[in-house]
Amino acid sequence: MSAARGPQAEARAPARPVLSLRGITKRFGPLIANDDIGFEVAPGEIVALLGENGAGKTTLMNIIFGHYVADEGEVSVAGPDGALAPLPPGSAEAALRAGVGMVHQHFTLAENLTAFENIVLGTESLWRLSYGGGGARARVEAIAASSGLDVDLDAPVSRLSVGEKQRVEILKALYRDARVLILDEPTAVLTPQEADGLAATVRALAARGLAVIFISHKLAEVVALCHRILVLRGGRLVADRAAAGCDRATLADLMVGRSIEVTRTPRRPGGPPVLVLDHASADGERGRGALREASLVVHGGEIVGVAGVSGNGQGALAALVAGLAAPRSGRLEVLGGTIRAADPAAMVRRGVGRIPEDRHREGSIGRMSIAENLMLESVRDGAFQRLGFIRRRAAREHAEEAIAAFDVRCPGPDAPIRLLSGGNMQKVILARALERSPMLILANQPTRGLDVAATADVHRRLIAARDRGAGVLLISEDLDEIFVLADRIAAIHHGRLTPSFATETLDTRAVGLMMAGHDPTTQEPEFETAGGRAP
Repeated sequence: MSAARGPQAEARAPARPVLSLRGITKRFGPLIANDDIGFEVAPGEIVALLGENGAGKTTLMNIIFGHYVADEGEVSVAGPDGALAPLPPGSAEAALRAGVGMVHQHFTLAENLTAFENIVLGTESLWRLSYGGGGARARVEAIAASSGLDVDLDAPVSRLSVGEKQRVEILKALYRDARVLILDEPTAVLTPQEADGLAATVRALAARGLAVIFISHKLAEVVALCHRILVLRGGRLVADRAAAGCDRATLADLMVGRSIEVTRTPRRPGGPPVLVLDHASADGERGRGALREASLVVHGGEIVGVAGVSGNGQGALAALVAGLAAPRSGRLEVLGGTIRAADPAAMVRRGVGRIPEDRHREGSIGRMSIAENLMLESVRDGAFQRLGFIRRRAAREHAEEAIAAFDVRCPGPDAPIRLLSGGNMQKVILARALERSPMLILANQPTRGLDVAATADVHRRLIAARDRGAGVLLISEDLDEIFVLADRIAAIHHGRLTPSFATETLDTRAVGLMMAGHDPTTQEPEFETAGGRAP
């Protein structure tokens, strides 16, 4: 999202609040998730809500939206006359009626229905929809035109881009007369151009009087877009300040209570190739997101970033490198050996460290302990089993060492991993992936959903692996992350990899063009080949 002059620079007259929170407290057993939180949001105000993983943001939004009931405190929303009225606790229906809308990071759309049908779903009878929706169609078109949310209303949602799906979600909220709109990580899966478009839309909606709560881990876009910034830490509201004058370093300090830095050493000359893709093709999951004739080389001692909007073939690329799939055509070479069959265990033995995209579904087994999860890829080693029996003491000692080395905040090695926060679960996966000093590391969305402190820790680990000579394939939808870590950057679009370019020769606009299938040097619509260039 562009860091151009944001709305925080404009003078704003005081206004009666449209949303008010007073003394919100929520406990889960001994854990206090929200501790006496109170603030107000005025019409036309864009307010950022920041905090580490586990700071209480999600719990607070669920209370506002009626999914949770606060133990103490009150949420009030202004009615048409401007007077605040308490929301009935624990009622999402009441929140919607009062004008509270929420766009979740993971969209909740029916893929087999059109954009229009999704927008009005639940507000019109199916009979009326089958005959054009009565006046609903004209109203949706008017809202789309006035808000700048351009979308093909007759297109099935399955055919829409990620940015278009997001517009549909926002139109759903506006169609229901939302006066407060909560946006949860709204730019996490957008190209830079789409993120700039969303920023323009949010500013336009705020100018018409909509109050917006903007949740994001991207601090630069928060400073550029928002009027005011709220920071939660440990369940408490620790800062409520104007965005003007804030910078990323200040906000990071407020979120975690200490300075966060990542030192990146200059790139060294690349070592021998550790990963070679030569016109490799692979099927995607459930027939979607296939990889098509992809070529790329990753050398030891470098991080190669692959940028792209979700669903463009990243899953198929990661499956190849993880050993979960074999090339349908073309050649895949890993650490000097040609790979012809799917064999994840063989990839681990060969020296591949794997950080999967979904830490819950692919990276861990929730009911198993931290110790058991840490030894999943090495359980057959003599250190952990003898005569087919697990050596529990050895596994526990190994887990204690990993917990200390990676600063995993947990009750202990025997605790089920499902009890950990996202950041601490990711540290366990990192420990498992990196403990054997692999020479090729697949880092697939390694910091998705992590706070600034956990993200910085992951980045330090990957840079350290690169500096000891490992090659890292970084697949990420976060351009800030790619620019921080990558020595070279390629993009993936409709399953095709672009050539790779040295990071210092690119900017976010150029990578955005690459993500859309354009050559950033000529701005032509498509690359002529899918070949990846080694430096």
